Amino acid sequence: MDSYLIAMVTLAAIYAMMAISLNLSWGLAGMVNLGLAGFISIGAYASGLLTTVLGWPVPLAILAAMIIGLVSGVALTYVTLRLRDDYLAIVTLGFAEVIRLAIVNELWLTHGSDGISGIPGIVAREYGYGFELGTLALALAAVALCYWLADRVRTSPYGRNLRAIRDDPEGTAVAGKNVTLIKVKTFGLSTAIAALAGAFYAHYTSFISPEIFQPLLTMYVFLALTMGGTGNNRGAMLGAFLLIFVLEASRFIAPSLPQFSAVQHAAIREMLVAVLFILTLLYRPQGISPETRHR
Repeated sequence: MDSYLIAMVTLAAIYAMMAISLNLSWGLAGMVNLGLAGFISIGAYASGLLTTVLGWPVPLAILAAMIIGLVSGVALTYVTLRLRDDYLAIVTLGFAEVIRLAIVNELWLTHGSDGISGIPGIVAREYGYGFELGTLALALAAVALCYWLADRVRTSPYGRNLRAIRDDPEGTAVAGKNVTLIKVKTFGLSTAIAALAGAFYAHYTSFISPEIFQPLLTMYVFLALTMGGTGNNRGAMLGAFLLIFVLEASRFIAPSLPQFSAVQHAAIREMLVAVLFILTLLYRPQGISPETRHR
């Protein structure tokens, strides 16, 4: 039972990094990123391939994955700068699907649908229980670092620029702010954190495949951020932990419903998440921990 709880908290910490990443681009800057799963997969595959194929040390591979995620985010931002709202969402969603299809078809590099196995852990798996505790500690430390960095951004003058761009980009540009440069920097930082979350996931589970990085993953992170509180990094973390708790706690409903099949049990779990999300929007539309404005 202890191992299960540790695994659940570790997974929640990885989702918290994803939620903080999304909060930077969407919650603060208003840039709708439906391609989050693509950047997470970039981080996972980059770090996984560097360690399994080239034999890089895990910390160096994770750092390289973050740089690759940052560069790809900056490149995509330049392509989509003139797009807004629905069009930006469609382009980023298409980007994630292109990345997933590339992973599926480039067998020489990614092994396609078979995925990559044997990815070394951040802490050596030979330590057994120590591997679980060590990975949990490092994941929580990474979340704390991401939160500190993102909250420094949120409460700084740069963060006020982000909120101004989110609420009125034309007015911000008229006020003399370089909207383009601010968007590029923010999206790059966001995708670097998403790549970090993907790398952590790869080294924790030791196996990755294209099926893991479906658009549903992005929707989960959007749900977590919306439930926690858009624009608030504490809300992002709270929503991520709440989402994982609901998903994992719903597993114990299956024994009480023997008349349903395994597929139906999975559907019931998804329905519970949807019901929780709807209730949040009805009774707490600003999220459990809403955004606060600083003078």
